[in-house]
Amino acid sequence: MGGLAGAVTFPRRSRGFGLSHKSAPQRQTGRTRSVFPLKPDCTGLTAETDNRTGEEEHHRSRRTEIMASHSSNMSSDKRFLIFFDFDETIVDETSDDMVVQAAPGKHLPDWLKDTYNPGRYNEYMQRVLAYLAEQGVTESDMRGIMEKLPATPGMLNLFQFLRTRPPQDFEVVLVSDANAFFIESWLRRVGARQLFHRIFTNPATFNRDGRLVLKPFHSHDCQRCPVNMCKQVVVKDYVARRTQERGRPYQRVFYVGDGANDFCPALALGPRDVAFPRRDFPMHRLITETHEAMPGEFKAVTVPWVSADEVVQRLRKLIAE
Repeated sequence: MGGLAGAVTFPRRSRGFGLSHKSAPQRQTGRTRSVFPLKPDCTGLTAETDNRTGEEEHHRSRRTEIMASHSSNMSSDKRFLIFFDFDETIVDETSDDMVVQAAPGKHLPDWLKDTYNPGRYNEYMQRVLAYLAEQGVTESDMRGIMEKLPATPGMLNLFQFLRTRPPQDFEVVLVSDANAFFIESWLRRVGARQLFHRIFTNPATFNRDGRLVLKPFHSHDCQRCPVNMCKQVVVKDYVARRTQERGRPYQRVFYVGDGANDFCPALALGPRDVAFPRRDFPMHRLITETHEAMPGEFKAVTVPWVSADEVVQRLRKLIAE
């Protein structure tokens, strides 16, 4: 399918510190400026398996394949699959921005911010984390900041809803361009780690010198996404593998997100699936733009939300059908 010749640009919304300063580089999350070409080229997830050729399969992310293969021990009776983003979807901040509070003066030097190259935010954050370590920022310092991140409105209620459903209802997966340490720190603090069957994110571990070493999640060929992660690749690989393991598709696939990099995986959803974009954030605006420019190209049902309580309300109706 063809795409638009141009791109969509959203105004930047800033918290006024750290990486969110007007001159600082930013990832494609809800409160950031994003330039994201509209090139829908995907089909639905609930009724299809992976039909790629052997050569295409060879190029699939090794990391995605390894992590998805661990799902073989999971129950095969789940009716629904729900994906979550993390920054500004589960938590009401961008974790990469917030960790800068640990830096001297709670901001980064201009020389460091000037090293950012578009599409290579992960490499930039590697340099940021190295700088923080040089300034004496510790694992405990960063964990403390992550543990204080506020949940988005209603999100803990949504987690409780998913936790209390019958075990055959939901398989819950997190897909984020943040990193494993930030995400795990927050989820464990709120007691939600066990809710997630899988977490796909950039690896991050502390070395002997106490520096948080960040690595890219995978490589891919998607022209829309940063070089270290295409969430559509992750989502399609995971659904294809789980469908093969289960011997049948899910009844529906849901995706809860906010940013421009959540629009890409949402393009892979089918007409029975549901995209839950945070209202007036880039994912929502890109979906709206696609509906207006190319009617019928974005196939999923779209349910914008301000509070995750609205997601709960819609899920209650859908699972009762």
